[in-house]
Amino acid sequence: MMLTIENLSNEIDGKAILKGLSLSIKAGEIHAIMGPNGAGKSTLAYTLGGRPGYEVTGGSATFEGADLFGMEPHERAAAGLFLGFQYPVEIPGVSNLQFLRESLNAQRRARGEKELNGGEFIKLAKEKAALLGLDMEMLKRPVNVGFSGGEKKRAEMVHMGILDPKLAILDETDSGLDIDALKIVGAGINAIMRQKPGGPDKAVLLITHYQRLLDYVRPDHVHVLAGGRIVKSGGPELALELEREGYAEVIAA
Repeated sequence: MMLTIENLSNEIDGKAILKGLSLSIKAGEIHAIMGPNGAGKSTLAYTLGGRPGYEVTGGSATFEGADLFGMEPHERAAAGLFLGFQYPVEIPGVSNLQFLRESLNAQRRARGEKELNGGEFIKLAKEKAALLGLDMEMLKRPVNVGFSGGEKKRAEMVHMGILDPKLAILDETDSGLDIDALKIVGAGINAIMRQKPGGPDKAVLLITHYQRLLDYVRPDHVHVLAGGRIVKSGGPELALELEREGYAEVIAA
């Protein structure tokens, strides 16, 4: 099992958000979590990623058999966990290329792998930028500074492609994207994270409000999160039901 979450509970500033959430994700699977505002979707992503202030008060999470909550955030990243943010942050004064090369080589060092030299890294960055339709000139600019919403999301997918994680947790990656950008990002997720014959096993946890991203990144499983718990699970048809009926009707049923 890639990720196993059992009876997870947490608090933010003393307020309980997740209340006994359980979920298992196998290698090669794409899971989508949907739910109304305030259900705990982003809280789940941040808790798994190790964001400060998200205090685990019960339950467990294991990543490829290792205690996820026993790892620091950088250790989770080096182990192969990637967290995509709903609102990617800006880092003035640090170029995307500089940021990405340092990030990748830090992870490679932690895994005991050889660091990439400048030429090797640029070749990799060009390949992943082309995959997402992002001009290499954009990667020479400071991280996300002056980027539109769609450019930030595409740049983040380039980051994911370069880091090549085992498990990607993507928090509302479709937020702020127009139709063209949505298609590009969806195709990028599929190209980077979909299991290929003979390739490494990967998995994705997509957090979204809407069906539209799932038209391009078809999930194997869809879960409804409400009140800090997963209250219903199903296949891709569940997302269509939510789009048609709304969260209140499905949760009530």
